[in-house]
Amino acid sequence: METGSRRRAASARPATITPITGHEPQKGHLPVSDELPEPPEIARDVFAGEAWDRAITFADLLAGPGVVRGLLGPREVPRIWDRHMLNCAVVAEAVPPDVRLVDIGSGAGLPGVVLAIVRPDIKVTLLEPLLRRTVFLEECVEALKLDNVEVLRGRAEELAGKRVFDVASARAVAPLDRLLTWAMPLLREGGELIAMKGERAAGELADAQEQLRAVGARTAELVTVGRGKVEPPATLVRVVAGRPPERARRRRRR
Repeated sequence: METGSRRRAASARPATITPITGHEPQKGHLPVSDELPEPPEIARDVFAGEAWDRAITFADLLAGPGVVRGLLGPREVPRIWDRHMLNCAVVAEAVPPDVRLVDIGSGAGLPGVVLAIVRPDIKVTLLEPLLRRTVFLEECVEALKLDNVEVLRGRAEELAGKRVFDVASARAVAPLDRLLTWAMPLLREGGELIAMKGERAAGELADAQEQLRAVGARTAELVTVGRGKVEPPATLVRVVAGRPPERARRRRRR
């Protein structure tokens, strides 16, 4: 989707995707909403280099096909840059280099696609159970030529015991206590859950103390990212996975 300076990076490499049988990516894109604002100046710094053209294209995809297919509400279009694109991009400050990251309940690709755009050093797995969302994610991966992304259709509990990751990310998926039961089995010992929680972060962390002990979490803390880039700065809950209790290990082996 090219308009003027909104051209894709010429050096972008071919995408590596896993097509879903019977649902090929659609050719062409639906018109972009007229409500999509111009990106703020700070976006140029956050989405530097090749990330800029990909960010422009992804914002267009969210505002067009993303809204039409019900992955994003129409009222969110004017806030795509500040509330969604930038808010997700600053999460990269908390992600270590060269990791395998699983984005649980990826939905429209927030934050997973955005993290893949700004951090080409990491390998991102977009995990999403709903078919219409995985079809959209496949199309985004192809359009953005992201060869550091794979799309998997399924639930976190179905993937446990089959794949192990360094980092799990999640945004607006579930309360922290429930999210812990999905994310911890996917992480190696010492791996990290990074949950975008905003103003609810402190309360959810306090409410999840019993579950943190049950899953054998090593540490849990609040982390603030994006100072000077987003207002207010984004608040995350970071949980470091420890050695799961024996009872939990037995359940995971079944």
